[in-house]
Amino acid sequence: MSEDLHPTTPAPREVVLVTGISGSGKSVALHALEDAGYFCVDNLPPELLPAFLHLQAGHDRHVAVAVDVRTAGSLPRLVPMLPQLRAEGVLVRPLFLDATTNALLRRFSETRRPHPLTKRAADSGKPQPALVEAIEIERELLAGLREVSTVIDTSELRPAVLRSWIRDLVGARPGSLTLVFESFAFKHGVPLDADFVFDVRVLPNPYYIRELRPLTGRDAPVADYLRAQPEANDMLEQIATFLRHWLPAFEDDQRSYLTVAIGCTGGQHRSVYLVESLAQRFASHSTGAVLRRHRELDGLA
Repeated sequence: MSEDLHPTTPAPREVVLVTGISGSGKSVALHALEDAGYFCVDNLPPELLPAFLHLQAGHDRHVAVAVDVRTAGSLPRLVPMLPQLRAEGVLVRPLFLDATTNALLRRFSETRRPHPLTKRAADSGKPQPALVEAIEIERELLAGLREVSTVIDTSELRPAVLRSWIRDLVGARPGSLTLVFESFAFKHGVPLDADFVFDVRVLPNPYYIRELRPLTGRDAPVADYLRAQPEANDMLEQIATFLRHWLPAFEDDQRSYLTVAIGCTGGQHRSVYLVESLAQRFASHSTGAVLRRHRELDGLA
């Protein structure tokens, strides 16, 4: 182990490592962490991370560092570095921001900014890859880092919603498993950050009841309607039983976050009701935080 990994002063208690695909919202995430009181550094070369953290020891309790494909040559060093830092007492919480290729293409078109890999090719005089190709190359370069991180799918998120989700995640008690329940609409795609996906489109749909259509699964009339449906109760019990059985295994595996995505057609009634019900049930069962997200409703807020 290198000498840099043996600090003479205490390491920061917590380091949030922000990574992800270009255009997925890393700048928004870093600003949210800065507003939450983190000392933030953008685009730090991975090989400098241990030395930087040791310099910050005793000065800033919470540190956030953004690392991305702009330092592609150093990225292979980052994944094996994480357990070494944890062994030194540094609590590393890697967050990986992701988005669908279509969402990324739209964002690059709107901002007219070049992708880092196309810019790097141009600066070196090499042929520039097409934008779609650059995105796929970047996914391959960051695949190992994604595997060891908590993934946040920003495809359908407004910046304000992403900031809120980031604050919720880093506000959860570190060192324990955070259980995230997320509702979504299948018509807008399955969340990329889901560990488990449950399809509840087979349940009776409140959308077809005129007085319930404008409401959501958080409203009492919709909840009362679904509670009266045997199929909804069966689905709720079976998902809860499955999770209760497997949660200890994920906790033993030292997982920090587990995202359970519940999908229906519009992400407004059935999936929202089940997320609210599951979050209430597991609030007393989880050893860590229980978070609830409503991707389609949050996006309209």
